[in-house]
Amino acid sequence: MHIGVPKEIKNHEYRVGMVPASVRELVQNGHSVVVETNAGVGIGFSDEDYINVGATISETAKAIFDAADMIVKVKEPQPVECAMLREGQILFTYLHLAPDLPQTQALIDSKAVCIAYETVTDRNGGLPLLAPMSEVAGRMSIQAGAQALEKSNAGRGMLLGGVPGVEPAKVVVIGGGMVGNNAAQMAVGLGAEVTILDRSIDTLRRLNVQFGNTAKVLYSTADTLEKEVLAADLVIGGVLIPGAAAPKLVTKEHIAAMKSGAAIVDVAIDQGGCIETSHATTHQDPTYIVDEVVHYCVANMPGAVPRTSTFALNNATLPYIIELANKGYKAALSSNQDFLNGLNVIDGKITCESVAIAHGMDFVAPEVAIA
Repeated sequence: MHIGVPKEIKNHEYRVGMVPASVRELVQNGHSVVVETNAGVGIGFSDEDYINVGATISETAKAIFDAADMIVKVKEPQPVECAMLREGQILFTYLHLAPDLPQTQALIDSKAVCIAYETVTDRNGGLPLLAPMSEVAGRMSIQAGAQALEKSNAGRGMLLGGVPGVEPAKVVVIGGGMVGNNAAQMAVGLGAEVTILDRSIDTLRRLNVQFGNTAKVLYSTADTLEKEVLAADLVIGGVLIPGAAAPKLVTKEHIAAMKSGAAIVDVAIDQGGCIETSHATTHQDPTYIVDEVVHYCVANMPGAVPRTSTFALNNATLPYIIELANKGYKAALSSNQDFLNGLNVIDGKITCESVAIAHGMDFVAPEVAIA
């Protein structure tokens, strides 16, 4: 198979779909890989590094899209990239389609085979290709939140861990999954007063064992959430419904009643956000203020630490890329239901039910669509 790796073009996105070590694995499996010039420069890899492991270099993204059987990316294709996709071409990347109707329609129109990292599952119901970026984003959320609390950024002027004789900041983490767990680890490590909210009893038990008395673990009801959010200095939104738009758990009314200078980091913004006042921002302009509350809603948070993020992502995606290349998408997906769950759009049909529901469009079961 001929595999293309274009340079990412989203604002301040420096990750790359494949590092040289991953390219080497594909070449050793008998495939050819073409990489856009300077695609890896943001994480310290030159074109020569890719050439040395058997890749060829293309001067333009168009040449890659025109020739490749499969496109491997990191972030969702931008409009100019969607326009270059063609019928039957495999696109393997993060898509986050539920809150993004224009991209969904563009992928439908392309008739490409669009497989989303974030909806591939594993035998335990986990999300193995989303997990590494959730780990990164969860840990980064505390860094971002700590900066947002600084007075120079319109925050309350608080140090997360306080100092002897001065109370620490109150951090509320909504969602106890991969994002929330990693956010809580970082906040506890910095000495903050941490509360984690979740609605799964099994998750609450696991978190209670993990954190002991270093963090409060509470069942999330509307009443509990409201009380904790209004008392918080920093709120981390880490709620995820796989493939679907995130529920708006923190309302405009909550925001208006929060402390002046408090901060919100909405890690769920890729899926539309779990804060009613959230809208996507970029690393170039990451924050804005609503009712004196600082909002940090960067839609590609791990892009700020692209080297760590790219290696973590490649460790997870490489086996799937090899599977697609070695078997072709029909055999690779039909033989593995968990991998098949990653198929979102094919031949103009939506095959992810959550995406279809979000946009009020027809849904075709993936096993039917690839038959």
